[in-house]
Amino acid sequence: MTKKLNIALLFGGNSSEHDVSKRSAHNIYDALDKDKYNVSLFMFTKDGVLLGNSASQRIFNGDDEDQVVQEEYQKMDLNQPLAPIMALNEMKAVDLFFPVIHGNLGEDGTVQGLFKLLKKPYVGSNIAASAMAFDKDLTKKILTEAGIRNTPYVVVTPENRADYPWAKVEEKIGGLAFVKPAKQGSSVGIHKVTNAEEYEKALDDAFKYDYKILVEQGIDHPQEVEISILGNEHPVASKLGAVRVPEGDSFYNYENKFVDASGVVFELPVKLPEYLTEEITSMALKAYKVLGMKGMARIDFLVDSNNVPYLGEPNTLPGFTNISLYPQMWEVSGIGYSDLIDRLIQLGLEEFDRNSKIKYDFRKLGEEKVGTKKYNED
Repeated sequence: MTKKLNIALLFGGNSSEHDVSKRSAHNIYDALDKDKYNVSLFMFTKDGVLLGNSASQRIFNGDDEDQVVQEEYQKMDLNQPLAPIMALNEMKAVDLFFPVIHGNLGEDGTVQGLFKLLKKPYVGSNIAASAMAFDKDLTKKILTEAGIRNTPYVVVTPENRADYPWAKVEEKIGGLAFVKPAKQGSSVGIHKVTNAEEYEKALDDAFKYDYKILVEQGIDHPQEVEISILGNEHPVASKLGAVRVPEGDSFYNYENKFVDASGVVFELPVKLPEYLTEEITSMALKAYKVLGMKGMARIDFLVDSNNVPYLGEPNTLPGFTNISLYPQMWEVSGIGYSDLIDRLIQLGLEEFDRNSKIKYDFRKLGEEKVGTKKYNED
């Protein structure tokens, strides 16, 4: 009989997507074949403290999160430097980590660094790829260098804000723009702006979430198209899906994504001209490779009225909620939910095995020998 793998499912996190992560974790937990896997749960609180399996199970099963967290904090010495990760002591038998932490901590390379220190396999991209893909500015720089079409933008910081009044932004990228924190997800802090008053208010709000803000050229009434990618060195792409928001909504924002999606239409798969489908698929696979992503990603596109696609952003740990398109696009492409989870776990194990073959040359230096130092007078 094949030995069951011990999977640690991590969720929560101190990001705006904390509750979204909890929803995703429930779906992944349900899809994990319990005949193949022993599953433990570990939740990062909204303060970024990791809770053990017992407390995480209570929250997962519906106990009041704030109350459970308060009870657990009373047992901890939060002044200890390692207090936020003391629950790792429960993880001695873990075979693979499955992070379902959207946004901060999960998609920015933080937990990936932790997994590397622990010398354990995990699902998803590595530290560098996660960090690059999470930073919209770095992503766009890499995409542009690789010749992958994306919208023009400027970066505004607290230090250069005075150099970018609305008049200058309008001159550079036009009179319709989107203001976005560089390192945030789920449309938090994002605003559509068309004049100086809206622009300044949008910057004030966006600076609550990051100190680097993208002001990106807007596309008027774009078609929002998404694609799922699966794989390591040889990734494959799903069929395309489209998101159509209610007529009165400016864009696909946090409210119509997670709070009330009743007015949103998901077209799966979306019917597009063959040449456009091929172009979007090619752009997505190329972006996946140049950004060094592994395991999975959902990549979002905007298509203008002339059927010109622009790559919006990649998501290295996409949502797995009931309305999330990543698993749904694989469903219509012939890969069911449980099979998808199996494949992601296998990809994580394969990537860990591949990296374990990398050699490091640890040479003894012996006695230090230095050259002659010559100091010149000024």
